Amino acid sequence: MNLLRAFIALEIPNTIQQAILQATRVLQVETRAFIRWIAPENIHLTLKFLGDVPPTSMDNITQMLRTEADACQPFDIQIEGLGSFPSLKRPRVVYIGIQAPAGLEALYRGIDSASKRLGYESDAKGGRGFSPHLTIGRVRGDASGTDQQKIRRAIEATTIDSLGTARVDSVHLYKSELKPGGAVYSKLFSTPLNL
Repeated sequence: MNLLRAFIALEIPNTIQQAILQATRVLQVETRAFIRWIAPENIHLTLKFLGDVPPTSMDNITQMLRTEADACQPFDIQIEGLGSFPSLKRPRVVYIGIQAPAGLEALYRGIDSASKRLGYESDAKGGRGFSPHLTIGRVRGDASGTDQQKIRRAIEATTIDSLGTARVDSVHLYKSELKPGGAVYSKLFSTPLNL
């Protein structure tokens, strides 16, 4: 049985993806030796990483997504700011920030709770809270302390104000295939929020 590496996410409009690319172009050039940058078309807002999923579980997952999406009204998210996880001093992930309404938190909590009932680990385990963001780059594992200082300085020198507003009116299930050139995402299922 072939397992699918799957995750649940919200789409980001192409206009926002391109605005992110434009706003981070200098940063990307300055740090390309230390950071693997995400292609703009792959930028999304992950709600739940499921991991390896057997194809036989897909019906249960899609039904769960329909139920959770139907419980939420559409909402808008503001895209702005730049940061890194776990900290600016030790960057591992570079991200664009999201100013999100209560609707996003409700959708996330519903999906996390329903996924747990299907046997997937809750993100709340171990005190991890929901921190909505758009991953735009991952620091290479072999980056030295000096490299991390260069990354920190480059991030601090980059100001990203509002990049726009995105309307969230549906939720999506994706599969991720790891390829030599990076991950390739394919949409498996979409369902609208309660319009």
